[in-house]
Amino acid sequence: MKYRFLAFITALFFGISNQTFAQQPTDQIVAIVNNNIILKSQVDSDVTGYLRQAQNMGQPIQFSEQLWYDFLNGAIENMLLLEKARIDSITVPDERVNRQMDQRVDQLVRQAGSEQALERAFGKSILQLKEEFREDFREQMLTETVRMNKVSTVEITRPEVQEFFDSIPTDSLPTIPEQVSLSQIVIVPPPLQDAKQSVYEFAQSLRDSILNHGKSLEELARRHGQDNSAARGGLLPMMGLNELVSEYSAAAAALQPGQISEVVETQFGFHIIELIRRIGDQIETRHILLQIDSNLLDDDFAINRLEEIKDSVLTIDEIDFTLMAKLRSEDPVTKVGGGKVLDPQTGERLIPLNRLDPALYRIVLLMDEVGTISEPRPFNLITGGKAFRIVRLDQQIPEHIASMDQDYERLKSIALQRKQIEEYTKWIEELKSDVYIEYRIPMPNMENN
Repeated sequence: MKYRFLAFITALFFGISNQTFAQQPTDQIVAIVNNNIILKSQVDSDVTGYLRQAQNMGQPIQFSEQLWYDFLNGAIENMLLLEKARIDSITVPDERVNRQMDQRVDQLVRQAGSEQALERAFGKSILQLKEEFREDFREQMLTETVRMNKVSTVEITRPEVQEFFDSIPTDSLPTIPEQVSLSQIVIVPPPLQDAKQSVYEFAQSLRDSILNHGKSLEELARRHGQDNSAARGGLLPMMGLNELVSEYSAAAAALQPGQISEVVETQFGFHIIELIRRIGDQIETRHILLQIDSNLLDDDFAINRLEEIKDSVLTIDEIDFTLMAKLRSEDPVTKVGGGKVLDPQTGERLIPLNRLDPALYRIVLLMDEVGTISEPRPFNLITGGKAFRIVRLDQQIPEHIASMDQDYERLKSIALQRKQIEEYTKWIEELKSDVYIEYRIPMPNMENN
C-alpha cells in the first residue's frame, strides 16, 4: 500500500517537484500489518511532506525521532482501519472517489494557477496524476469513513459534562469572549433591465459562435467565462444533479453528450452548457457563465424591500422576523433556519465578536440592545454576488468566566471531543490485538525495556 498522498497534496499546494518522490534512499521494511508492509521510504516521504508544509505555513517544526515514530504508528493505524473496512465490507463507490478526486485536484489547479502549471511541475498530465493517486485517495476516504463511523457512536450525558467542568481548577477556567447570536433577512438586487438584456444578448452571440461558426465552448469559456471554472475551459467535474442549481441541472440533464444548451438563467447569471458525459444522476459539463456587472444592479429595489420588511416586523404584531426570513429572505444558507446566522467554524448560534466577518462586526457595533434590527447594509454572499441584508441582534453575552449555565453547549462540545479521542484510542488498541503487527526496527518503548 502506498502512503504518498499527503506528500502529493503538499507538493501541489507548495510547488514541490515530482522529483521529490523519485529520490528515495535504499529502502527497508519497518513494519508489517497482516500481509501488508510499511517501507521506511513511505514514512520518510510523509514526514518530509509534513515538515515542508508546516514550514511554508510559517510554523516550522523540527524533525525528531519521536515525530518519525508517530508517523510510523499513524501508518499502522491506517492499515488497521483498512482491515476493519475489509472485515465490515465498507466500500467507497467509484463515483464518489472520482468526484472527490476531481474536486480536490480542481482546487489545486486553482492554487497552481492553471492545469498547464500543474502538469509542468510533475511532468504528467492531470489524467495521469489522478490515475496514479486515485487508489491512495480511495484508501484515505475509507479510513476516514471507518474513523467517523466509530466516533459518531460516542455520546455524552450532562452529568459527564458536569464532571468534565468540575475537573477544571477554578483558577484555570477560561475567559469566554463577548458573544452574540444574530439573524438576517437577505434580498439580492435584481439587474437593471437594460444590463440584463445586454448580457443575455452577448450570451446568445457566443452560443451562435459555437453552433454556427465552429468555435469551441472550451475556448470561449477561457476567454469570456466569469467564474473559477473559466481557467479550466469551463469544466465542472462530475457532480450529482442535486448538487447544482435547479435551472442548470434541468437544462444539462436534457442534453445528449456533446450537445449545447439554450442560454440558461440562474441566480449566478447566464450559462451556455455543454454536456460531456452522464452516469446515472452524475453529470460532467462545461459551461460559460456571464454575470451582470454588480454596478448595474437595482440597489434601490433591494433596500426598499428590506425597509418594508423591517417596518412590517416592527409594527405588525402577527409578523415576526423569523417568519419573514423564511418567507422573504433570498439567502439559501440562512433562509431555512428563519435567518439564523451560525458560526462557520463550530456551527453554533453564539458567535464570538472576534470571529464575526468584518461586515457583520460593523453592524453589531451599532446595536444597543437585544431585539435591535439594523438598517439595510450591502455585503457579498458566500455563493458569490452582491446582496443587501437587515440583521437582528437576538442575544448578547458579555465577556465572562466559563460557566455551566451560560456555556453548556461549548463545554459539551469540548468534553465530547475529549471522550471521542479516549474511546477511539481504546478502540484502536483493541483492534491491534486482533491483527498481526510486527515492527522490523527497534521502537523507543522497546529500547527502554
